[in-house]
Amino acid sequence: MKGKATSFDIAHYAGVSQSTVSRALRNSPLVNAETRKRVHDIAKQLNYKVDKNASNLRTQQSSTLALLLFEDPTSDESQINPFFLSMLGSITRACAKEGYDLLVSFQSASADWQADYEDSHRADGIILLGYGDYIDFQPKFKTLLEQNTKFVCWGATVDNRPDLTVCCDNYGGGKLAAGHLIAHNRTDCAFIGDASDHSPEFFARFQGFKDELLTSGITINERKMANAISTEESGYHATRSLIANNIKFNALFAASDLIAIGAIRALKEANINVPNEVAVVGFDNIAIASYINPPLTTIAQDTTVAGQMLVENLLKLIREEEVQSTLLPPVLIARGSS
Repeated sequence: MKGKATSFDIAHYAGVSQSTVSRALRNSPLVNAETRKRVHDIAKQLNYKVDKNASNLRTQQSSTLALLLFEDPTSDESQINPFFLSMLGSITRACAKEGYDLLVSFQSASADWQADYEDSHRADGIILLGYGDYIDFQPKFKTLLEQNTKFVCWGATVDNRPDLTVCCDNYGGGKLAAGHLIAHNRTDCAFIGDASDHSPEFFARFQGFKDELLTSGITINERKMANAISTEESGYHATRSLIANNIKFNALFAASDLIAIGAIRALKEANINVPNEVAVVGFDNIAIASYINPPLTTIAQDTTVAGQMLVENLLKLIREEEVQSTLLPPVLIARGSS
């Protein structure tokens, strides 16, 4: 054989058609495992490299995915939720493993990102991280569905389509937080976060927390609930408002770690000891959670598996394969704050 190996050369040695070689190199389920392995082995022996530009031209695909990140508004736009940074890392690695490039863009809720990405063929599909106000964001989901856009979302269910969502069992995570506090005899509980349909992930965490307390005959006083978005500053001010109104509690469940970190700062400023006087539990297990003082007890979400599943499910949608709903189990990480 002279010159660079081609897919026709592989087909000759493998005893299959060139189209079968193309499918096998894409790991198509239409080719049985034995044939796929034989084709991959021969391709490796011939030092065959896929010409991505030629392949993309034939398939009318870009071999690129777009990751669009929507965050709650903050006073400093340079701040990024560390939880999303962790997700970004796992999504990037998963894309590289699948031979896809990744476009990353930070978006405002008003941006016409549908036209910017898939409609212009800059990306074959879209991964959505965050959504701000879920009620305001639903028309965006509707547009994506109407245009048959290939997309997946981290977090809330899209239009009763669980196959389009990868998420943590937020309700189960709330139950874990309550069970931990009950076990430590901390039952006079406060909650900080948005317990409404505007933030379904936070709402599910609150519902699980509330229901687990109810199993022990404990109710949450509405006066001990404060609204907050997922920022340290919001958690700080929400907790200060409870303290200023002389509302007493010996446990605090925050809907995210950033909220919990802000809450601990407010408690310290008020000379309220954590955990002796108030035990604090967060949600997410961001990297800094184990380094604050005291280290934060939290409900962990597996961002590594989450990133892998988002990419895997999106590629299945692009290939028009069946996608199963994905609900990841939460894990309690007990530390010094409780």
